[in-house]
Amino acid sequence: MQYTQLIEGSELLSECFVYVLGSTKGMDRRTYVGWTVDIDQRLARHNAGTGAKSTRGRQWVLLHSEVFKTRPEAMSREWHLKRDRKFRRQLLDNL
Repeated sequence: MQYTQLIEGSELLSECFVYVLGSTKGMDRRTYVGWTVDIDQRLARHNAGTGAKSTRGRQWVLLHSEVFKTRPEAMSREWHLKRDRKFRRQLLDNL
């Protein structure tokens, strides 16, 4: 998926994505929440072991994503999703 750019006033802005990844390794089931401007590239980096340290050594799948116009909006939503364990558990149950 390519990210698109929006023109707002005279600024050129990129869409920001908030995403939830899921991984199962035996009985160990985990989620990871993050934000990016290129979701496909970010998922590839996580699976290649060059993403966040906590995601290394596992294969991840995209469970959920949302699009925001600004970085602060995306970062705020990321903060809320990281604290919403019930929502993330429901996503893992559908994995």
